[in-house]
Amino acid sequence: MPLTPEVLTAQGEVVAWLGSLDVSFATEDEPWFTIDGVENPRQIGSDGCGGTFVLLPSRNVLYVSSEGRAGIIAGTFEAFIQLFVAHPYWLDILKFSAGGDLAEMRRAADALEATLDQEDDVNAAREEIRGSLDLPDADDPIEALYEAVATSDVIVRATDGSPFTTLFNRFSIDNNRMLRNAAA
Repeated sequence: MPLTPEVLTAQGEVVAWLGSLDVSFATEDEPWFTIDGVENPRQIGSDGCGGTFVLLPSRNVLYVSSEGRAGIIAGTFEAFIQLFVAHPYWLDILKFSAGGDLAEMRRAADALEATLDQEDDVNAAREEIRGSLDLPDADDPIEALYEAVATSDVIVRATDGSPFTTLFNRFSIDNNRMLRNAAA
């Protein structure tokens, strides 16, 4: 059976473990944005930064940040969960992507993972989620994230009609002393 939001939310313990990775699947909020060509966006969750996850009619998962950035982050709901399990700091990978450079995203992922080495809670959550969902590891979640964001053609607009910008940010880990040192 394919992994869907309904299958996932029926497993309360898995939802709780995902919550420890900063994703919530309880959302009743009205959208504070519009998506060109999508009448009723299906919000499936949110994160602690005020961002929203939307399952599009195409089955892609869209992320809309509270900071005016948006883009597709996964081709399927299962790929979305695989991304969260592999890289719960996926948004920081995009922040430190040097404008959408795949090699820089890999550097950022390595540095961010190094800062988690002592985080037993994250590793326990990963194991529990994978085991409970019988979730295979993604082949290359960083490349999948890169491709999803780079090819995202969805236009999200704020309530005033202005379009959101890409999720790629201009920073690299060299702009952050902790991450630069972790990568060394």
